[in-house]
Amino acid sequence: MGGMEAIVLAGGEEAWAKRYGVRSKALVPYRGRPLAEWVLAALEGAGLSVVYVGENPGLSPAPRLTLPDQGSLLANLEAALAHVEGRVLVATADIPHLTPEAVRFVLEQAPRAALVYPIVPKERVEARFPGNRRTYARLKEGTFTGGNLLLLDKALFFQALPLARRVVALRKNPLALARLIGLDVLFKLLLGRLSLAEVEARAQRLLGVEARALLTPYPEVGVDVDREADLVS
Repeated sequence: MGGMEAIVLAGGEEAWAKRYGVRSKALVPYRGRPLAEWVLAALEGAGLSVVYVGENPGLSPAPRLTLPDQGSLLANLEAALAHVEGRVLVATADIPHLTPEAVRFVLEQAPRAALVYPIVPKERVEARFPGNRRTYARLKEGTFTGGNLLLLDKALFFQALPLARRVVALRKNPLALARLIGLDVLFKLLLGRLSLAEVEARAQRLLGVEARALLTPYPEVGVDVDREADLVS
């Protein structure tokens, strides 16, 4: 695992963050440290060097490289990918519960694929973070929430980028997005009859690269701070 790199996406502004005297959610204090520092510490603890995209007022542990916010999630990811090689772990800056163990699990257990997306069973999240509000998908194999980590192969990611841009552009247009994903898949999802394998197959067809889910027992990869109330958990 030597020399593997991570990207931390910390761009964007949140209105409620201003109450803490900062613009970015990544810099809001949680248990005495900015949210982003908890993520940086977990990644460093797992032996990763970090490219950080967003405002950095002297965060510790210091990332190897800091890039300015480019104004959108995909633009920030693209900017960071110019400075890394091979297989890269991408994390958001708002998952302060992340641990080196959880990061190592994802790195060591991930299947070989262009995109690997950790998912966490609902019962694991509720056991560790009771009362935390998450978005869940009910599949044949169980009910899951998505992680805020993504393992991607840099070279193959650029093949999937045009479609990723389309999905982002359509996120405010549910009907068009539904057509893109496929109504067959959505109906099965609504009925709880969709399997993980079917989700992976559809993602692969859409993106043109192999995408795999990684069943992850660590809820820390998926519990983020979306709003001020989450700071107390």
